Amino acid sequence: MLALLCLSSVSAQDYPNRPVRYIVPQAAGGSSDTLARMITHRVGEGLGRQLVVDNRPGATGIIGAEVVAKANPDGYTLLQAATSHATNPAMQTKLPYDSVRDFAPISLLSQQPNIFIVHPSLPVRTIKELIAYVRAKPGQLNYGSSGTGGSQHLAGELLKGLTGIDMTHVPYKGSPPALVDLLAGRVPIMSSTMPPVLPHIKTGKVRALAVTSAQRSAALPDVPTVAESGVPGYEAIAWQGLLALAGTPKALIARINAEFVKVLKQADIVAKLNEQGYETVASTPEWFASYIRSEIAKWSKVIKASGIKGTES
Repeated sequence: MLALLCLSSVSAQDYPNRPVRYIVPQAAGGSSDTLARMITHRVGEGLGRQLVVDNRPGATGIIGAEVVAKANPDGYTLLQAATSHATNPAMQTKLPYDSVRDFAPISLLSQQPNIFIVHPSLPVRTIKELIAYVRAKPGQLNYGSSGTGGSQHLAGELLKGLTGIDMTHVPYKGSPPALVDLLAGRVPIMSSTMPPVLPHIKTGKVRALAVTSAQRSAALPDVPTVAESGVPGYEAIAWQGLLALAGTPKALIARINAEFVKVLKQADIVAKLNEQGYETVASTPEWFASYIRSEIAKWSKVIKASGIKGTES
C-alpha cells in the first residue's frame, strides 16, 4: 500500500510529461469548444505541457465519453462533460459506460443559461408571444437544438411541459449546424447556448426572446428570463465539467483540479467568459460528484415525463 501511495505521489509530481488529450464531445465552434480552447491554453501553460483539444461530436456526448471510458486511468485523457452526461442515463437503454461509476470527477467548470432565439421572420418578440403563436399552430413549428437530451433540448421540453405547447424538436450534431439552419430560416426557433449566437443577436440576424436561467445574464442584461416572461418556476442551466477515468490516482486528480481551479479564478479568464454568457465555477472533486448525481435525478424526471428515448442524431 505504501508503495502504491508513493507511486501516486511521484506520478503527480512528474505529471504531465507528454501532451494531455482533452476530449470535447461536441462540435468545433460551439459553446463547449469555445470554453475548452479558452481555458486549456492557460492550464497548459501552468502544467508546462499542451492540452490538445480533440472534438468528438455526436450521440449527445456518448461518442466522446466512450473514448475516455476506454482510455488509461493516468490523467492523460480528460473529458469535458456537459449536461448531457447527466441526462443520457435516463435516455439510453444501454450506455457503453456508467456515467457515475466509470468516471472520476475533477471540477465543475462553468454554468450558463441557454437562450431561446427565433428567425426574424417569425412574428414574435417575447416568450409569451411565442407560446401564443405555437398554440395557434400546434405541431406545425420546429425548434432546433444541439442534439437529443442535451441542455438545449431539455430547455425546450421543459418549456413545452410547463406551458402545454406542441412544437417538434429537430436535433443537430452540435449548435453550429443548428444555427446555420436557423439563420437560413429552415428552422424558425432554436434553444441555444449563448456564445455562438451572441454575435448574431447583436447584428439582428436572430432575435433573442429569453434566457433560461433564474436571473438575467450579464452578457445580455436586457433579455428577460423565461420565468419573468410568464412561465413561473422555469429554470434550465447548462453546465460543463471535467472528468477523468475512474481509477485515476487521487494525487493526479488533485493536481489537475488545482491547475483548473487556479485558471478559473483568474480575473481576465472570468471576464472573458462572463462576456460570452458563462459563469465560471471552480469546485472540489467531491462537490462535483454530488452535483452530477443531483443532475441525473433532476433531469430523469423531465425525460420520463417527456418520453424522450435514445438519440435522434
